[in-house]
Amino acid sequence: MYNGARPKKKSLLIGINYVNTEHELQGCHQDVNNVHDFLSTMDYPEDRRSQVILRDDVRNTDPQGPFWPNGHNIQAAMQWLVAEPGTMNFLHYSGHGSQVHSENYRASGFDDTIVPVDYVENGMIPSGILHRTLVTHLPPNSSLFIVFDCCHSGSAVELPYVYRTDEDGNVSMLDNIQAGMRLVGAASRLVEGGFTVGKLNDAESLLAGATSFFKGLSHQQEVDRYGLGESDTLDAYASEGAKNVCMYSGCRDDQTSADASIAGSHVGAMSWAFLLTMKQYGPDQSYIQVLQNTRKALKGKYQQVPQLSVGYQQDLNHRIRV
Repeated sequence: MYNGARPKKKSLLIGINYVNTEHELQGCHQDVNNVHDFLSTMDYPEDRRSQVILRDDVRNTDPQGPFWPNGHNIQAAMQWLVAEPGTMNFLHYSGHGSQVHSENYRASGFDDTIVPVDYVENGMIPSGILHRTLVTHLPPNSSLFIVFDCCHSGSAVELPYVYRTDEDGNVSMLDNIQAGMRLVGAASRLVEGGFTVGKLNDAESLLAGATSFFKGLSHQQEVDRYGLGESDTLDAYASEGAKNVCMYSGCRDDQTSADASIAGSHVGAMSWAFLLTMKQYGPDQSYIQVLQNTRKALKGKYQQVPQLSVGYQQDLNHRIRV
């Protein structure tokens, strides 16, 4: 790869606390600090040609500057990240995630989104745009490792294959049926006692999540020998061929991802669990082991269930490349 030399490493870190807004978070800037330190141990360079950091805090006080995490700058930085052939690329996002109505192929009827700091004026960035920016344009001899710490992030980059087994390597049909029924029940309870626009929108989203669960049951049964099942985006991107992309997301599409206080520090729960896993077990873990150990770190403390998706069918027992 890359003419026999070690591939160049590039990284993009995005942390948005939505400072001084009603939706302010506490831990996203610290997540960026922690991931930055981790990447330093993994020999990721810190010069401006190799690493870009976007955050909305005192270290970056210019809302008109290129490192302010608005929608335009986020997409431009993502284009920069995957522009060079023969590179190993790392993307970390910590901030709000949401959903918008899908107009195409999503079984749930919703696209996952990430939420730039200027989302009120200019909208969110949906999963289809994220895929086309990051995955479609990734050179064939480059790789991309993604960690998304936000709500509704299970398929936020619309990768075609999803690891569908539980921590013990089993496909639990009963758990998925129960999860779908919980969403139906939650939607029903939400509208009890009167209808409001907000309640109806939330209920619609919950019911869409339940529909996605039930529609996906046949796919849940059809996993390959590696535990990979097809996502509802497989056909949409079939012409792209295999893409060397791996994504760890903080939760399923229907779940929220916690902003937590751990050991006296405000952090995102997913970012904390992923970094704890890498610190405790090192970089020699397999893709599945990273997922299992991250889930173990969160289990019993938070309800979110981290997910793993990839750009092509592969043996996830192989060592991660980060």
